[in-house]
Amino acid sequence: MKDFNFLQSSFLHDDHHQLSNARPPVMVVEDDPLLGASINKYLATTWPEVFLFASPAACLEHLAQNPCGQKFILITDIIFDQGGMDGLALIDRLKEQDLAFISIAITGFASIETAITATKKGVYKYLTKPFELKVLADLITQAWQSEQGDYGLSSPEPLSAAPDTPDPEEPSDGPHLFTTPFALEDPRPEDMFLGIIGRSKKMQRVFERIKKVAATNSTVLITGDSGTGKELVAQAIHKLSNRANAALVSVNCGAIPNELLESELFGHVKGAFTGAISNRKGRFELASGGTIFLDEIGDMPLMLQVKLLRVLQSKKIEPVGSDLSIDVDLRIITATHRDLEKAVALGNFREDLFYRLNVIPIKIPSLAERREDIPLLIAHFLKRFASADGRNRITFTQDALEILVAHSWPGNVRELENLIERLVILRGGSTIGPEDLPAKFLQNRPLAVATEHLVSLPEQGLDLKKTISDLENSLITQALERTQGNKNQASRLLQLNRTTLIEKMKKKGLML
Repeated sequence: MKDFNFLQSSFLHDDHHQLSNARPPVMVVEDDPLLGASINKYLATTWPEVFLFASPAACLEHLAQNPCGQKFILITDIIFDQGGMDGLALIDRLKEQDLAFISIAITGFASIETAITATKKGVYKYLTKPFELKVLADLITQAWQSEQGDYGLSSPEPLSAAPDTPDPEEPSDGPHLFTTPFALEDPRPEDMFLGIIGRSKKMQRVFERIKKVAATNSTVLITGDSGTGKELVAQAIHKLSNRANAALVSVNCGAIPNELLESELFGHVKGAFTGAISNRKGRFELASGGTIFLDEIGDMPLMLQVKLLRVLQSKKIEPVGSDLSIDVDLRIITATHRDLEKAVALGNFREDLFYRLNVIPIKIPSLAERREDIPLLIAHFLKRFASADGRNRITFTQDALEILVAHSWPGNVRELENLIERLVILRGGSTIGPEDLPAKFLQNRPLAVATEHLVSLPEQGLDLKKTISDLENSLITQALERTQGNKNQASRLLQLNRTTLIEKMKKKGLML
């Protein structure tokens, strides 16, 4: 999807003139093209004017050139990929200009500190990504009703139906997280970079950083959550470097026992320890002339950190049991999912080594930070795992795709890859709906979607009232067990008032 700086949806028909006067313009500041376009399209059916900007600066420029003579509603992200002014600073600037507006903050980085800061700045509400578009639309309506002192208004009806808006008489498939339909799309050549897939701005910046650093011999520290593809980045750097014709030797420092790691890295001589029946070259010596990739460097014991620091300084290694030094000519790339700065503060990682390794840092974004890449990755993995004749290829319903895009993906790309492989093997040749996904994918979905087809109606029918009561009993019991009987926490899990939960428990005889 192409980048955007400004987008406006405006309905100026005579039929809507009265509504235009009644409802203020909405200014949306969001640098995620996918989310921004979805918000713009959804709100344009209920608000007369919706303006979309990719940055706070673009919003300020528009307002400077087109002064708004009435109060408007501002919906702004807080953190922007390009840095510079953030959403809270934008709010300050608008206040300095004495503009009248109601603000709603959205962000993917929830924190109590940020929420408190936003509240202190007079933000009406603080909304955390991912969220239902209807929730945002209702929030805007509530904010405007609150401003007008009118709490009796119902949610506004759509101004007009867009060409691709479903007929209101037709049955709905249930609530959707996004209004812009997702479609699987094979990655284009520009989306693929030496085995790494990414169309998002964050991944494109990673690709540019790789190109720049590959031409040097500088030490690189790759950081990112597990499953984000740190080893692929190391391989890409090596392939583009002037050492590409030599070896790339990879070592997972967290997978080798501490007592064996020194020998693995630096080698040993015969008789150095029990079982050392011959001389053995270490990984550093094997990588000489090329590149060594030390994965999970944060798991390296402090004793070996000292030896690694000496190698960085002298370009020499000493095999275990030997007093001779061996010259090595190699490039060192390291990676970790840990916060090394925090490890330094705790005394678990040497500060001097950290600064020697962190010459060129490359941060790999999590999959949740680049959701627009998920359809590309799904298509890529489907192509890899499906048979050549495509008989076991799978397709996805819109609901299922929305769930996958909205999922938090704690295991990142590796988790997505494993899921697609599993679905192709178990459900090949069929269409995947929400009910075919693992239960954890449905936990944060609306109940109407999460429970679709999860209970099959027996041929002889069932007692609906008893079945619903049993389901309610089960969910309440699970919530209490998960919270060790804490009713406050259980009520939050079930999204109930505490008093309502207690009344239900008394009525059902579930008091613990």
